[in-house]
Amino acid sequence: MLTSQEARQCVEKANHDYLHWEKAKYLKVPTTISPEEFWFLIKISRTQNIKQIPLIDPRGGHFGFWLPDSVLKELHFIDQNAGGSILVDNPELSPEARERYLISSLMEEAIASSQIEGASTTRKVAKEMLREGRPPKNKAEKMILNNYHTIRKIKSFIGQPLSIDLLHSLHESLTEGTLDNPAAAGRFRTEKDSIVVVDESDGQTLHVPPQARILPERMEKFLAFANDKSGEPFIHPVVRAVLLHFWLAYEHPYVDGNGRTARAVFYWYMLTHNYWLFEYLSISRIILKSVKQYARAYLYSEHDDHDATYFLAYHLKAIHLALEELHHYLARKQKEMRKAITLLRKIPDLNYRQLALLQHALKHQDAAYTIESHKNSHNIVRATARADLFDLERRGYLTRRKQNRRYYFGAVPDIGERLDIFPRTNP
Repeated sequence: MLTSQEARQCVEKANHDYLHWEKAKYLKVPTTISPEEFWFLIKISRTQNIKQIPLIDPRGGHFGFWLPDSVLKELHFIDQNAGGSILVDNPELSPEARERYLISSLMEEAIASSQIEGASTTRKVAKEMLREGRPPKNKAEKMILNNYHTIRKIKSFIGQPLSIDLLHSLHESLTEGTLDNPAAAGRFRTEKDSIVVVDESDGQTLHVPPQARILPERMEKFLAFANDKSGEPFIHPVVRAVLLHFWLAYEHPYVDGNGRTARAVFYWYMLTHNYWLFEYLSISRIILKSVKQYARAYLYSEHDDHDATYFLAYHLKAIHLALEELHHYLARKQKEMRKAITLLRKIPDLNYRQLALLQHALKHQDAAYTIESHKNSHNIVRATARADLFDLERRGYLTRRKQNRRYYFGAVPDIGERLDIFPRTNP
């Protein structure tokens, strides 16, 4: 049974996709092997490769991971694509275009990360709030606004060692004004805080985090691992970042906001280790599309012999998909830039921001623009945004109306004809 080539191929298949028993038991295997025996073979192949990390459960059981070929392949893909060269070496993508995409990506990450944690609002409404700079109307919008400000703040922490104070600062920034007990922001939970992770659909307990009284000692181990001072052999930076994400969520050190804090720590680690393209990726947007798989990856890692490879494999696939989204964006942006160059030749004294707005207006002729939304979209000062929009109105490309002391700009009905993109035809 152990030497059967067919059995070995089945084990390799299960490990390539890193299947849990729930799915592995349905694989076609030699008739001489029962599903239970097949699972035994899988577990043997995994156990002998597991590399332990300092994370332990309350009973002393060590968590660990290993790098099957499929995981190594994903790491290679990330190393090739996440260093930033696809942006730097792209001659058609101007610094202004990169800045605009960065702002958009940060907004997407803030929205999706909050929605994973239950923020109930639409992406469209949330993005309008961030672009307009209007105050949040409810807890969900406040969560998203907090997330956006925190993600932008992470860059100021790059290169600093992770500390308790830095963790608390991230958590306080993420949860300000959203907790039932405001005093719980920026501090670890206490023994008075009864925290259990449950499945909201059926009330089933999914995770009981370690007791609050042992959190300080456990979090010191977490920090040592984050700062690469725990003494273990080399661990690939992307692997360590993903394990930090898992580890903090497992400890669940705060009364709420643990998932958002864990994802913020992941971004901090990746940017600190020069994977700067991650600033342009919204991995939470990918996770949100597969949030049940995200939850199962946690559960499998906790309950199947503390094998964090389940979470690692899932997370690397999410990163891969986020990088592919960026590639698709770049391909689309190259086409748009070529159109912009054509437009620029016709109106040579427009700047890139104005061209970007006109291109958007051509596709979305019912869209409204404000000085604040233009400022936030391009990360410019208010005076510059105001000058851009009033100039476009003066040229006859935008209309302007005032409502509640705020100006709203929109495309003129015949904007395509005025820009000579869709010229008039004789009847």
